[in-house]
Amino acid sequence: MNKPLLILLATIFAIPAYALDNYTIDPTHTWPMFEVNHLGYSTQRGRFNKSSGTITLDVAARQGSVDIVIDANSLDMGFAKWDEHMKGEEFFNVSQYPTIRFTSDKLIFDGDKVVGAEGKFTLLATTRPLTLRVENFHCAPFPLTRKMHCGADISATISRIQFGMAKFVPMVGDEIKLYSPIEANKD
Repeated sequence: MNKPLLILLATIFAIPAYALDNYTIDPTHTWPMFEVNHLGYSTQRGRFNKSSGTITLDVAARQGSVDIVIDANSLDMGFAKWDEHMKGEEFFNVSQYPTIRFTSDKLIFDGDKVVGAEGKFTLLATTRPLTLRVENFHCAPFPLTRKMHCGADISATISRIQFGMAKFVPMVGDEIKLYSPIEANKD
């Protein structure tokens, strides 16, 4: 064999094979939340008690994807009357739009740490670009199961008007802060 061909083959086979790992969202440690200014008096918060999804992650190749689905009907504002009001047509309209979703196939890395995700956020059947900030990203074997487990804190800000949720703006704020702890188990 000639020397250039040997060098080419050695180079091709020396390229590391990256491992794309699949993770399933741990719903007991993933609670999407939001906050909004209420009539200038206070910041009110709500959370969703049911979420699901998948994450693919290849840290070595600095790539991956995210698909998070939130059950809109699991909205929890702290008491039943307020839950009912927020689930109604003026706000989340859960009977017509039962899910909220974030998808991304572009993770942003700083070294080996995920620091963001560029994707699409769907609320009330309106889909818009959204970049999530990712902090405290950490992967390690989970102490109880010894399976690889990843977690982080995610956040973003949206304009609810852009998603067709304009009731009571500006008295009730347009700017909505989204945040969530998120954990996922390797499949």
